[in-house]
Amino acid sequence: MVSDKLIFYQNVLGSRRLSNFFWALVTMIGGVGFLLAGLSSYLNINLLIVSDISSLQFIPQGIALMFYGITGSLLSLYQWFMIFLNIGSGYNEFNKETNVATIFRWGFPGKNRRIEFICPLEDVKAIRAEIRDGINTKRKLYLKVKNKRDIPLTRIGQPISLSDLENQAAELASFLSVPLEGI
Repeated sequence: MVSDKLIFYQNVLGSRRLSNFFWALVTMIGGVGFLLAGLSSYLNINLLIVSDISSLQFIPQGIALMFYGITGSLLSLYQWFMIFLNIGSGYNEFNKETNVATIFRWGFPGKNRRIEFICPLEDVKAIRAEIRDGINTKRKLYLKVKNKRDIPLTRIGQPISLSDLENQAAELASFLSVPLEGI
């Protein structure tokens, strides 16, 4: 089956997933709660509305609560920072007009924030699907390129369904007229 399209474009979801928002919020609430409980035991003032912590002693419980509160708050800040920058988002573009495959992702701030891989379409050998079920489920698509490592095409995180993976792999392999491996 030959496609009439000249450009195949896929958006890749990064850190702005619902699960990341949920865990950042839970971590923030827990970290701030522990921090307020530890400060309450130090100041002998109840800073928490929902509980009575008058029986907590600063040493050792208050110090431990403050440590966990600071750690949880810093972890939450890191998670919100990742969500704000949308780390891992990007796109896959395969353009028959310019004969170029472009894989783009946003990374961490710095000189390598823009992660971009560009190669001619002639160098693409195949589309490889990696499917591994079990405790550590893995369902990913890779672009096999001559003289280079396999380039991941799917997002990181929750594995996509088998039918979606097969459809994406077949559609891309058909568009590029390359073999499909692993299915």
